[in-house]
Amino acid sequence: MTKKWNLVVDVERCDNCRACFLAVKDEYIGNDFPGYSAPQPAQGHNWLEIRRRERGSYPIIDANFMPVTCNHCDDAPCMKVARDGAVRKRADGIVLIDPVKSKGQKQIVDACPYGAISWNAEREIPQAWTFDAHLLDRGWEKTRAEQACPTNVFRTLKVDDAEMQRLVQAEGLQVDRPELGTKPRVYYKNLHRMSHCFVGGTVVHRVGGVEECAAGATVVLHKDGREVARTTTDTFGEFKIDHLPAGSGRYDLEISAAAGRTRTGFEIADSSPYLGLLTLA
Repeated sequence: MTKKWNLVVDVERCDNCRACFLAVKDEYIGNDFPGYSAPQPAQGHNWLEIRRRERGSYPIIDANFMPVTCNHCDDAPCMKVARDGAVRKRADGIVLIDPVKSKGQKQIVDACPYGAISWNAEREIPQAWTFDAHLLDRGWEKTRAEQACPTNVFRTLKVDDAEMQRLVQAEGLQVDRPELGTKPRVYYKNLHRMSHCFVGGTVVHRVGGVEECAAGATVVLHKDGREVARTTTDTFGEFKIDHLPAGSGRYDLEISAAAGRTRTGFEIADSSPYLGLLTLA
């Protein structure tokens, strides 16, 4: 089977250092790559951007960052509206917007449901990240973004579709907005950090009138009378249960340990609740 390029992005590893963002700017601003891309403008274009989402509240909170770019879709909407072969899909999976043929075709920008294509008003052409095709065609094995990243957020992979689907299943990879049906070649790991909620709390018990952290307590989460998750508290008596769909409604929590037990209920709307101190009795 034909090997094709894919990009895997691990949301959990990104700390918003923006090295990838700068690497893409450095590669394309002022640089003309005939057959691949015209120079990126110095202002107004972000061919790779980073989305942000904070979850929870003090003291259990996380900050999450999701690099986004052209998805190089197998069923790319931009190709469907382009005229004269201005957008093409290569055999290796990369989608390229021809910097000559695409002149004046602003409908290509409007067709992208991800907002990943920018309009170069000076040159009157649509532009997007080319997957660094000009570098990969010279034998490079990694994109500039992957090379620049200090926390190993990115993996540039050239594998056949069957192997890629095996990795999708093995690692729980997802694409952005799968309901669009565009079949992206950019995959995300730990995407739940951008789409789902968690519940957290701190479990304590009283010893000789003093409030102590309840380490090792069992925390069981129920939904409609059915157990959906289970964990234990850490050294500080804290727990966190993730992967809860936004807007999923009422849950019940049962906590037990040698020192006692307690129960509580809560709602999941569009935020991640911190339940505060939960005292075993």
